[in-house]
Amino acid sequence: MWITFVTMATAMVCLMGVHGDVQPQRDFDLQRFAGKWFRVGLAYDSPGFTAPYRDKLRVSMGILNPQTNGNVNLTMWTQRSSGCRSKLYTYEKTAIPGAFTYFSTRHNKVKDITVVETNYNEYALVLKHKKMDREYTQVALYGRSQKVKPEVIQKFRDFATSHGFPKDAILTPPPAGSSLKNCPPSGR
Repeated sequence: MWITFVTMATAMVCLMGVHGDVQPQRDFDLQRFAGKWFRVGLAYDSPGFTAPYRDKLRVSMGILNPQTNGNVNLTMWTQRSSGCRSKLYTYEKTAIPGAFTYFSTRHNKVKDITVVETNYNEYALVLKHKKMDREYTQVALYGRSQKVKPEVIQKFRDFATSHGFPKDAILTPPPAGSSLKNCPPSGR
């Protein structure tokens, strides 16, 4: 019996992985979190991602729309040389406010999304986690504008390094400029 308990406890600790100690924003308010956000920082632990794309990344923009059932639709726009590209994500609520899941069609896996910290009107730190052939984690810094205060960027860098991201995997892409203003269709 004791061996079964120890085995199960060890398995639970392993399953918690990288993001096990990260909790969502206390008293998370989805309605206050809704609206326009810009992804102004990104930390990703996939070596195949940061090296080839580092110089191509620009700030991207998203609009987060809460649904009546507690789920969230997030439309993200990225400016490319060929024009604006959009992608829709549906985040499903969990029992914990500020924690969501979504199914990645690209990876054919469910990913966890946690709003770690936000002051709602300036910035948000968001952690994305998935388990494929190994654990993958991403931390994103979102701002209500394309530029955030230096102390907010430092908070993002400190959070990412405290969770094991090497400094060269922490990116703060340059603003996309006015080109993102033309991305969302009228009426958004």
